[in-house]
Amino acid sequence: MKAQMKIQQTAFMLIAVTLFFVLVGLFIIAVMYSGLKRTAEDLDEKNAMLLVSELANSPEFSCGEAFNFGSVNCIDADKTMMLKDKKEYNGFWGVAAIEIRKIYPLETDQECLVENYPECNLIKVYSSETNQGNYISNFVSLCRKEKIEETGEVYDKCELARLLVAYGGEE
Repeated sequence: MKAQMKIQQTAFMLIAVTLFFVLVGLFIIAVMYSGLKRTAEDLDEKNAMLLVSELANSPEFSCGEAFNFGSVNCIDADKTMMLKDKKEYNGFWGVAAIEIRKIYPLETDQECLVENYPECNLIKVYSSETNQGNYISNFVSLCRKEKIEETGEVYDKCELARLLVAYGGEE
C-alpha cells in the first residue's frame, strides 16, 4: 500500500511539474509574440515612408523629360490620371492607398474624374477596400501641359501638391 501511494505521489508530482513548464513556456511565447503586431505595423509604416520618397520619381508618375526643368519630385498629372483606376496595378505598390492632393492653388475641393479634370484637387490613384487611413506624405510638383485658348500656345503648368501614401491596409 505504501509503495502504491509513493508511485501515485510521484505521478502527480511529474504531472504538476510538466504543467508548470508548459505554463512557463506559454508565458514565454506570449511575451515573445506580444510585440509582433506592432513590429508589423512599424514595417508597414517604414515601407510607406520609403515608397512615398521614391514614388514621385518612378516611371509611372514622374514627369521625365516632358517638362523643361529638372524632374525631381515632379509628378505628371496627365499620366497619373491615365493610371487612375487601372486594375492591373491593384496591390502593385503594397500599400492601402495612393493619393495626390493639390494644395496650391486650391480652386475647388473635389476628386478628379475624367469629366472635371483639371478643375479638381484630389487624384485617387489607388485605394483598397480596407484603407485604414494611416498616411505618410511628401510635397511634390504636380505638372501638366496646358493650352492658352487665345494663342494656342502650350505651356507647362506646375502646382504644389502632396503625395499621400496610406499603409496598413491590403497588401
